[in-house]
Amino acid sequence: MTLHQKIGQMLLFGWSGDTPESSHTVNVHAAALVDEFDVGGIVLMGRNVGPPEQTCGTIAELQARAKAQDLPPLFVAVDQEGGRVQRLGPPHYPTHPAARVVGDTGDPEQARTAARRIGEGLREVGFNWDFAPVLDVNNNPKNPVISDRSYGSDPAQVAAMGVAAVRGFQDDAGILACGKHFPGHGDTETDSHHGLPRIGHDLAQLEAVELVPFRAALEAGLAAVMTSHILFPALDAHLPATLSPTILTGLLRGGLGFEGLIITDDLEMEGVAGGWGAAE
Repeated sequence: MTLHQKIGQMLLFGWSGDTPESSHTVNVHAAALVDEFDVGGIVLMGRNVGPPEQTCGTIAELQARAKAQDLPPLFVAVDQEGGRVQRLGPPHYPTHPAARVVGDTGDPEQARTAARRIGEGLREVGFNWDFAPVLDVNNNPKNPVISDRSYGSDPAQVAAMGVAAVRGFQDDAGILACGKHFPGHGDTETDSHHGLPRIGHDLAQLEAVELVPFRAALEAGLAAVMTSHILFPALDAHLPATLSPTILTGLLRGGLGFEGLIITDDLEMEGVAGGWGAAE
């Protein structure tokens, strides 16, 4: 594999089109991701999702292009959490309950069943990676972005639900799960889509709350972790988690012993793009 290809394999990109219809297909932009950039993966946003037959054909064509380039099969990812974050929805796809609805049942088997159903639906269309479950502890009522995307405000409950969801995605549906947003986006009052949040907890507090679900999910075999564009001064006074070797290499790899995939949250979000720029 050439250096260009090795770099490409570390990137996961989305694509757009001039019209809604072209965004559903392998247009010039989508083709270039594989043919020119040799990307390791693609992510489909709502704009890219059409009826099942069309979406399945789009994914299959991109996989064929990767094979023709003598590249490994593509990671094909999507944000399909349930509730208000599901890129595949009516009229062509079923709806799924939000994490809070599942968490309120108090039954981890409900989380496993919900994850299995989501995962099986994604696999049928050609996806192999879901950016779920959310492992954030929703312990700040002023949080503008997590809220019902979390299983609850109790770290132990979120951990139990998250572990069950991992098993539903990976063991039952055969699709990679991705816990997010490490090391925790629950106790913020700023949406990292629009700014750089700051969480001032010390490590003891993080260990007692934010890290509890992540630690449990990692022990359950979680395949991937998504980073958060959040500043944790107790861990790194200057860089948000996404850009911090102290947090990702030191804490996640070293402290928690995670050997799986690490993926950033969207680099076009203001939490990173506003201070460093997506390209950098």
